[in-house]
Amino acid sequence: MKQRSIRALLTALALIIGALIAPGVGVLTGAADASASTAVTKLTHAQATAMFRAAGITWSSSGGCSDRNNPTCTSFDQLNQATAQGAVTLKGAIGCALNITGGTETGHASGTYSHWNGYKLDYSKSTCLTNYIKSAFTYIGLRGDGYPQWEAASGNLYADEGSHWDATYYSCGC
Repeated sequence: MKQRSIRALLTALALIIGALIAPGVGVLTGAADASASTAVTKLTHAQATAMFRAAGITWSSSGGCSDRNNPTCTSFDQLNQATAQGAVTLKGAIGCALNITGGTETGHASGTYSHWNGYKLDYSKSTCLTNYIKSAFTYIGLRGDGYPQWEAASGNLYADEGSHWDATYYSCGC
């Protein structure tokens, strides 16, 4: 129970700090639902790649392209700013290479918190990233599709999908 109270406090603090640092991202809709957000800032592919490049984050696609409507491309068009900031925060925390292999392009599962809607990124597997996620975050069991997942103090989720990490960003903290 004590750990849950601390997590709730840290989540609330992260949302407040996020609202101060990035107005319009993570706007609270009411005290009863501190994790819900409304207005999100959407980025163009160029804006997101500029953020990633500045942070030393790389990206790749099997098709060598960035067309949002082509499933072999890796696109960041319509990526939520908080998702991009989450990747930058993660890169700073892990201290090693971070490569994005999936963004907002078509071909991923649908849903509110989906790739298409700007909440998810896929990362290449690396020993460094895997060790960081498994040691810094809390294992919370299997996702509905059977993949194991870890939760950051921010509430963001990281699922080990075998060939890559699937990250869902609800806030800009990693």
